[in-house]
Amino acid sequence: MKKITILGSTGSVGISTLSIIQQNPNLFKVVALVANTNVSAMLKQCELFSPDWVAMRDEKCAYILRKKLKRRKIKTQVLFGEKDICALASLKEIDQVISAIVGMAGLLPTLSAIKAGKIILLANKESLITCGDLFMKALSLSGAKVLPIDSEHNAIFQVLPSEVQKNLGTANLKENNIKHLILTGSGGPFYKFPLSDLSSITPEQACSHPNWSMGKKISVDSATMMNKGLEYVEARWLFNALESEVKILIHPESIIHSMVQYSDGALLAQLSVPDMRISISYAMSWPDRIDSGVDFLNFSKINNLSFFEPNFIQFPCLKLAIDSFSEGQAAMIVLNAVNEIAVAAFLESKISFTKIYEVNIEILTSLYFSQPRCIEDILEIDRKTRILAENKVLSLVC
Repeated sequence: MKKITILGSTGSVGISTLSIIQQNPNLFKVVALVANTNVSAMLKQCELFSPDWVAMRDEKCAYILRKKLKRRKIKTQVLFGEKDICALASLKEIDQVISAIVGMAGLLPTLSAIKAGKIILLANKESLITCGDLFMKALSLSGAKVLPIDSEHNAIFQVLPSEVQKNLGTANLKENNIKHLILTGSGGPFYKFPLSDLSSITPEQACSHPNWSMGKKISVDSATMMNKGLEYVEARWLFNALESEVKILIHPESIIHSMVQYSDGALLAQLSVPDMRISISYAMSWPDRIDSGVDFLNFSKINNLSFFEPNFIQFPCLKLAIDSFSEGQAAMIVLNAVNEIAVAAFLESKISFTKIYEVNIEILTSLYFSQPRCIEDILEIDRKTRILAENKVLSLVC
C-alpha cells in the first residue's frame, strides 16, 4: 500500500486524487493533506480519509479546523504554515507526494519532497517554470523521481519508451528515435473569438472552459493560452527536449491529449475523455494501470478530430512564454510572477482580459535580473517582480 501526501488536497487535482484513492482503497493510504484556507472541504476530507496529519497555510484556518475535528473526535493532527507544509511533504513514511498547490506557494514544499527522495506526482508547473535547473539538479542528487500528472505531459509520458520514462529530464530524445513531442491544447473558450471582442471578456466567461473543470487561475491561463506556453516550458525540462523537438497544436475536442512522433514516421497518441483522473491514476500506479473511475471513450460518438496551428496574434501570451524560456530562467520567474498578479487582477475585474498580456510584456521587458544561482535568488526575483506588477495594475485601475 502506497502512502500519500497531497499538497493542495482541496483543489481540483487534489479532489481527483482522493477520488482515485476511494476507488482503490487497498492500494493507497492518505497520510497527510495540505490546503490553503478551505476549512469546510478539509473537514470533509478528514472525515472520509482520516489522515494522520493536516496542514493549512493560514494559521487562523488551522485553529478553526482543529476545533471542529476535536468536536467530532477525529484524531488528525493539524499544523500550519510553510515550514510545517514542507515537513509533511518530506515525511519519512511517505511514498508519493502529489504536488498540486497552485502557484509559487508550491515551490518550497515540492523541493522539500525532492530533497527527501520522494516520488513526486507533479501538477505544480511553477516548480519547473521558475526553478527548472535547480529542480532537475536536486532530483539527480537526491534520487527522487518526478512523474507528470498534467494531462498533456502525462499523455507524452504514457507513449514514451520505458527507458525514457525511467530517465525523465536526462534521456536524449534523438538517441531514443523521437523526432517531436506534440503538445495539444483546446484553445480555450475564445479561439474563435474576433480580436475586437477579446477586451470585453468577463472573468465568468474566461473560467467557463468548454472541456475541462479547473480552478480559476488555470482556467484564465487556458483562455489566454499562457497555460500552453508554460506547458511548453515544462516539457522542455521534463523531457530534456530541444526547441526543435517540441511542437504545439490546437485540438478543440480535447480527445488526443498529446503525441510523440518517432523517427520512422510513426505517431503515438494518448486518447481519452478529458478527465484528470486518467493521468493522475496512471502516475500513481505506474508502471501498472488501475481503475480511474472514468468513463471509456466512445468513438461512435466522436464526429470530428480537428487540429490547427496556434495563432500568436490571437494568443500573444503563448508566444511570450515560449520566447521567455529562450531568454533564461530569470525571465521565466518574472513572467510567472507578473502573470499571477495580472490574472488575479482580471479575476477581480480590475483589468480587462487583453490587459493581462499588456501587463505581462511591460513588466517583462522593463526588468533585468542576473540568472539565479540558488532558491533565495529565485524568491527575490519573484518578490521584486510582484511589487512592480501590483503597482502597474494599480496604475491601470486608477
